[in-house]
Amino acid sequence: MVHDLTGADWRKSTRSGSGECVEVAANLPGVVGVRDSKDVTGPALAFSPSAWCAFIAEAKRP
Repeated sequence: MVHDLTGADWRKSTRSGSGECVEVAANLPGVVGVRDSKDVTGPALAFSPSAWCAFIAEAKRP
């Protein structure tokens, strides 16, 4: 499924400093966008909010 990410408010972690990382857009209804901060015009991934929350919860596990 293709999602329209027009109007996405892309943000990267304040912990990334000036480093290269991913940017996340969570301001769109029903979708969370993820893209490479080095290639902002390149492709982006789209996740459901529940899938994104599950990913974050798993990434935070010790």
